[in-house]
Amino acid sequence: MRSSCMEKIFPFVLVFQLFLFVMLIVTPELASAQPLRVGFYRKSCPSAERIVREAVSKAVANNPGIAAGLIRLSFHDCFVRGCDASILLKSVPGKQSEQDHVANDGTLRGVEVIDEAKAKLEAACPRTVSCADILAFAARRRDGIISSISEVTGNIPPPVASVQTLKSFFTKKGMSLTEMVALSGAHSIGVAHCRNFEGRLYSFNNTHPQDPSLDAKYASFLKTRCPKRSDGNNIASLDFTTPNRLDVEYYRNLKKRMGVLSSDQALESSPLTANTVRKYMNNSILWAADFAAAMVHLSTIDVLSGTAGEIRQKCEVVN
Repeated sequence: MRSSCMEKIFPFVLVFQLFLFVMLIVTPELASAQPLRVGFYRKSCPSAERIVREAVSKAVANNPGIAAGLIRLSFHDCFVRGCDASILLKSVPGKQSEQDHVANDGTLRGVEVIDEAKAKLEAACPRTVSCADILAFAARRRDGIISSISEVTGNIPPPVASVQTLKSFFTKKGMSLTEMVALSGAHSIGVAHCRNFEGRLYSFNNTHPQDPSLDAKYASFLKTRCPKRSDGNNIASLDFTTPNRLDVEYYRNLKKRMGVLSSDQALESSPLTANTVRKYMNNSILWAADFAAAMVHLSTIDVLSGTAGEIRQKCEVVN
């Protein structure tokens, strides 16, 4: 049982380690743009990186799906107000946080991993390591003190977005089309709620109730996961083939017209991104390197440092 579990999570661990390696060799240009580097806490909190690494490894070993949740947390955090851990703040009376937006409500996973790491870090090094740092695992950054439900719309791409729309979201954050396709590979693990794609199964348009770009047999399978009159909260794996492995099967599934979200399937059919999809489906090493580099770039978006923001004692509330 243990061996099987490790085989499932190995690709994630491999890419995660590659992500850390790229952090270590981050270019001077990037380093000058944002104070990003592994080892920043070597003196102020020597055990910081080990504590975070152990918390992540333990969580993923127990539940491989948490890997997808942690990646998604980082993405949803950095695309709204920058990488300030605002995604972790809970709502307070009279003010809804990012967590209550339909893009996040009931779908965020991995928050408990960040909380566990934060509790251990506060015990070891009080008021030293920010929640934003735990999410990114590096960078001298501060935590934000604002989290607003209204700011999620217009910053997080919807699951029905076209490639042009996706491009506009990523361009606005200074990220390239290649980085967009590389990061989309995170959908090789994790799940999607039926409400995000059931329109493709039952009410695509006036001519085709079922999306013709979706493989017919696969659509029939998805209907068993998402009955027509369900409440939309059922789930389906984003990668039917290897749901617990962070690998290039996601891109191969797009070629088979087995992308669950229409925004995923669009990557294979658009001339803007189809070539990159084909490159990744045939070259896992290239994709892993590009994914790690894109994660590093993602972690530098609008970082708070210096006297901006604060270092929260608990990630869910401001001090």
